Amino acid sequence: MKPTRVAYAALALVLVVACQTVPVSGRRQLLMLPESTESQMGLSAFQQILQKSKLSADPALNDQVTRVGRRIAEATGRSDYQWEFKVIDDKQVNAFCLPGGKIGVYTGLLPVTRDDAGLSAVLGHEVAHAVARHSGERVSQSLIAQGLLTAATIAVAGTEQRTSQAAQLGFLALAGGAQLGMLYYGRNQESEADYIGLRYMAQAGYHPSAARDLWVRMGQASGGRQRTPEFLSTHPSPETRIQQIEGWIPEALKYYRPR
Repeated sequence: MKPTRVAYAALALVLVVACQTVPVSGRRQLLMLPESTESQMGLSAFQQILQKSKLSADPALNDQVTRVGRRIAEATGRSDYQWEFKVIDDKQVNAFCLPGGKIGVYTGLLPVTRDDAGLSAVLGHEVAHAVARHSGERVSQSLIAQGLLTAATIAVAGTEQRTSQAAQLGFLALAGGAQLGMLYYGRNQESEADYIGLRYMAQAGYHPSAARDLWVRMGQASGGRQRTPEFLSTHPSPETRIQQIEGWIPEALKYYRPR
């Protein structure tokens, strides 16, 4: 068997073995890293972020993030995660949840979230990324893409002179397609995190309509600045997100239990 065929056969075997199922959404995904490795990487990244950041000393903000974060974390059922919540004193309108449950919220986000329900929409989304293991999935996709491009490079190098130009053009098309494919997967992950996060916030006792209201405010906070076209972006447009969330709210309401 030729080396390239061996490589493709090995790749196919890895794809079969590494397939997992995303919680809540039920989507099949490719994961080539053990979850323990992802969690360790998340802890390391979290420690580096905290070392370079100024933590907020505001007790009210810290209490709010911890209170809402714990309710969202409980809704995930991941009691094995070492959940940790930090408020970072920074104007960024952002938040994150790293693998293993390490959560950071920037103070610049809180005027946009406004209240516990708005914050729960953000934390539900970020926690969903971690529980769905999106970081590990992106690493796995990158490894597969690199493997395919390497195989294509070998194939191009082995072509005869008369076909080498066509083969090289094919290689460039493959590389460009891989880049667009990663953007597509990024948008899918963002939408999936919205979907899963909506369920988590409802289970935690926050009305899921707060997620729609949050994204309306996020659009207003952007000040109408020109955005990258959606197909060239890693995130869906705010308009797409709002439309999707509105469609998912009736399902999420089945899990809503006010507290």
